[in-house]
Amino acid sequence: MSAELLSPPASLDFAALKARIEAGSPYLLHLLNTHPQLAGAAADDNPQNLLDTCLQNLRRDYAARDQAALMRSLRHAKSEAALIIALADLSGRWTIEQVTSGLTKLADALLQVAVDWLLRDGAHGGKASLRNENHPSTACGYTILAMGKHGAHELNYSSDIDLIVLYDAERNFLLEGVEPGMFFVRLTKRLVALLQEQTEDGYALRVDLRLRPDPRATQVAISLEAAAIYYESMGQNWERAAMIKARAVAGDVALGAEFLDRLKPYVWRKYLDFAAIADVQSLKLQIHAVKGHGAIAVHGHNLKLGRGGIREIEFFVQTQQLIAGGRNPKLRGRGTLEMLEQLAESNWISPDAADEMRSAYRFLRTIEHRLQMVNDEQTHTLPQSAEGFASLARLSGYESGIFEGLLRSTFETVQRHYAALFEEAKQLGTGSGSLVFTGGEDDPETIETLTELGFRHASEVSATIRGWHFGRYSATRSSRAKELLTELMPNILTALSATGEPDDAFIAFDRFIAGLPAGVQLFSLLKAKPGMLELLATVLGTAPRLADQLSRRPKVLDAVLDPGFFDSLPQPGEIRHGIAAMMPPGLVLDEVADRARVFGKEQAFRIGVRILSETVSAVEAGRAFSDLAGLLVERLHAAVTEEMQQRHGTIPGGRSAVIAMGKLGGREMTAGSDLDLILVYDGSDGAEFSEGPKPLSMPQYFSRLTQRLISATSAQTSEGVLYDVDMRLRPSGSKGPVATSLSSFKVYHRESSWTWEKLALTRARVICGDPSLRDELTGEIASILGSGRDATQTLTDVLDMRKMMLREQGDVSPWDIKRVRGGLVELEFISQALQLVHGPQRPELLQANTIAALAGFQSAGILAVGTGQELQRAASVYHRLTQVLRLCLVEGFDPQAATAGLNRIVASAAESPDVAAAQALLTETQAIVAAIFDEIIGNPG
Repeated sequence: MSAELLSPPASLDFAALKARIEAGSPYLLHLLNTHPQLAGAAADDNPQNLLDTCLQNLRRDYAARDQAALMRSLRHAKSEAALIIALADLSGRWTIEQVTSGLTKLADALLQVAVDWLLRDGAHGGKASLRNENHPSTACGYTILAMGKHGAHELNYSSDIDLIVLYDAERNFLLEGVEPGMFFVRLTKRLVALLQEQTEDGYALRVDLRLRPDPRATQVAISLEAAAIYYESMGQNWERAAMIKARAVAGDVALGAEFLDRLKPYVWRKYLDFAAIADVQSLKLQIHAVKGHGAIAVHGHNLKLGRGGIREIEFFVQTQQLIAGGRNPKLRGRGTLEMLEQLAESNWISPDAADEMRSAYRFLRTIEHRLQMVNDEQTHTLPQSAEGFASLARLSGYESGIFEGLLRSTFETVQRHYAALFEEAKQLGTGSGSLVFTGGEDDPETIETLTELGFRHASEVSATIRGWHFGRYSATRSSRAKELLTELMPNILTALSATGEPDDAFIAFDRFIAGLPAGVQLFSLLKAKPGMLELLATVLGTAPRLADQLSRRPKVLDAVLDPGFFDSLPQPGEIRHGIAAMMPPGLVLDEVADRARVFGKEQAFRIGVRILSETVSAVEAGRAFSDLAGLLVERLHAAVTEEMQQRHGTIPGGRSAVIAMGKLGGREMTAGSDLDLILVYDGSDGAEFSEGPKPLSMPQYFSRLTQRLISATSAQTSEGVLYDVDMRLRPSGSKGPVATSLSSFKVYHRESSWTWEKLALTRARVICGDPSLRDELTGEIASILGSGRDATQTLTDVLDMRKMMLREQGDVSPWDIKRVRGGLVELEFISQALQLVHGPQRPELLQANTIAALAGFQSAGILAVGTGQELQRAASVYHRLTQVLRLCLVEGFDPQAATAGLNRIVASAAESPDVAAAQALLTETQAIVAAIFDEIIGNPG
């Protein structure tokens, strides 16, 4: 591609020029008709002289105008200058550099006049004192930085002007008592309205203030010191690239220049890791995958963002400036064309590459201007239709076919040079679209990609991620964390989308990183181990209970980072050792309670993650949850006992022990299980009161001890709740004393307890307390269960209980695994009833664990082999599903309302191909259990 091919068409006479405008630009035609004398002059006179006169007229007597008159003047000056520049452009009398410089001078003048008028108006309103009446901006303490094309003198016809507005809270022209922030924010809002409000005369300039630091969290005008601290402490790499083009253009220009000098060390680093430009590169690397931008189709191609477009040329220059400009001041210029030449002189690129990129830039910017001349629209997309494309070609001075060929060869040339520059850079797209989170606004293609990934609130997701990059959280403030996050973002979003409920998973992920003190370690791990990212997404997207733990206490993830995490689950000895290290002797009870919560939640999280990752069985998980709970209760019981002794002394010969019932007793706990406990006490020396400063009677003493144990376990502290505790299975039920004496325990269960209480006792297991009392209680429970009883009456009582339960509950879903006919209740009733009937003759059959008990009945011949296997298989299915559902949900499960991700997990737990097959298996299993229940216990109707 030669530079000559890309030269603008030869100069035309005015008639031919007008014909081109009539054929292709309604906007310019309107300006011609509105300013006929100016149009004639622009065709004959020096365009620069005409533009200078136009801007001088704008500045003259601006101070005498009221606001409405000022707005008219700004808009008239804009339309006159636009016509002068367009005619100079189309006629070929101005180069693209002269055109963009003229448009920039126009914007500078419009902006400065508006600022000066507002500053003067503020002084006349009694809130400020001008240093210089003829130059209101002098030492006013209010400065405006032009960014992007405006800062670089490269504006196009319909550009927004990107501005950053700053004020010096200490040095300004405000009178005493006037608050600078409020004054300058209001002034800025008025400035925007003066420039961009649409009136019958059109608009002057469209203003964009979103390049300021963290635009969602800051005002439109920011204190200079706050902005400097932001850039120096948490500025992003793309913001460094943007600052290359920054220029003080209006207000207190000297103050703005001083600010930019302060930022030079931030923008121009002498030593820059190539990885640090990942955030900048990612904008283009990600755009490559955008539908409509991946291929060069010309028709409908985006001149700015598409492959081979203007943005690639700008990034080609800026990224190399960031790398080399810290050591070479000659590479710190704002202009794209100027810096292409300087890069060649500094041997960063070849002279041929510089020549071809300069020619391409001039040509594409020229066509961009033609495109925007059509209707004064900020557009960069070439017409899709043949008619629209041909019209643009005529306005540009080309025949349609030649025009298309020139565009294609230009795009290909730019793409070739850009690809060579970043050929080692890793693609950061998702494979299906753009993911761009730089700047202060939504990228339309990114919103489309997020929507395609399944995010319903794509704009909120995009804004939140931009907040991460702005360093809103501690975890994302360091430059290394931002670089890793940029690289991970496509994988993060893809993993969250795979959960089936991307928005909920994303909210959970946001809460999670908000709680992290730092992010580099986690992001590095997720980069090194993609499987860990998928696991994290699964937790956040499908297990609200675990996700809540993670968001409240991100430190629990440390357990997952342990290299041995996926080895065998911690055994009781390891758990006891961990508890001892976390809660050594001598801690006060409140401290023990808080540390127990921290330790318990971390360990429960570990078990939960293992369940989700399918690296432990339901039986192993139940045992692990139960061992953890039992050992924590043991430590809390010891701490409560110690506190009671300090406050009230000891009771000579006094002993206490804790019996676990239900799921804890049977070592079948799930993530959501509460603790069914009974505290039993005894005094062997006949003492009635404790020996201490505040003596208590024995019943009072152990009742208070029990209440403190309940509180230490279930009270809400700063670390949350450890477990809910239920003590209604004690002999006195929910109305009597919370502590049970050994003698009353014995008498009650030998003489008064109901059959349902005997059933519950089959799952009793003494878990902590005085060793001698533990042994005595264990023997007493075995003795009670070993007492002979009427088998027929026992089965009749069990059947009556089941009938009553069914009457009270009504119809339930098959997914109510516990209560449904043939569900877990009936399976456990079978096991417990058989233990009551056969335990007196076969003590070895007394097993607190359901599956172990069923296996014993089968071995003993009490259950036929087929029946025993069916019941054990059913117990396994129920336990697998219950572990997953209690881990993932707080409420009941409905496959129709559940996320796709949760349905996949449930299906996997049922060892079924999908959730429908899992439900079919569940229904079939329940029918089998119900039939066996009817056969052994009786039909509950």
